[in-house]
Amino acid sequence: MILGFLIPLAYLIGSISSAIIVCRFMGLPDPREQGSGNPGATNVMRIGGKKAAAITFLGDLLKGFLPVFGAKLLGTPSILLALAGLAAFIGHLYPVFFGFKGGKGVATSAGVLLGFDVFVGGAFILTWVAVYKLGKISSLSALIASTLSPIFAWFLTGDIVLTLAALIMTGLLLWRHESNIRRLLEKEER
Repeated sequence: MILGFLIPLAYLIGSISSAIIVCRFMGLPDPREQGSGNPGATNVMRIGGKKAAAITFLGDLLKGFLPVFGAKLLGTPSILLALAGLAAFIGHLYPVFFGFKGGKGVATSAGVLLGFDVFVGGAFILTWVAVYKLGKISSLSALIASTLSPIFAWFLTGDIVLTLAALIMTGLLLWRHESNIRRLLEKEER
């Protein structure tokens, strides 16, 4: 019963595009048509500034966090936490409300990880911030934080199911950042 309700709801929550909504409310251009064309906080920063980016980041983080936290409040086992998190994350990548063309998933994965365990999500965010402070490249920060997230999940929770969910999100996030990875290797990434 819970599975039949929780997973679709998590996907629908994940499908809400914070970037598009924030840009519409703030009178900014559609992020899918400006800058990098990606509906995420980094692109919103380019076209709308820090305030718009911060609101977008928070919205994307919450849509990953809330379904997992809600499942946790219901006392569901870790497999349902993992499925709720993955559903929200996939909703962000492939949103039903926006033609299945979504963002790259960095903030939403951070929210999912925070829902799994505050220390896992915190380690992801701290890693992103530390790498960004050193290199000033958002995509590199996201790639390193995401690559380390299954390790954080394993060592901080010891839960194989949550670790596998983190690993799946990492794989999808790396795949979504393929063009960024290519530009990083060619030393052309902004």
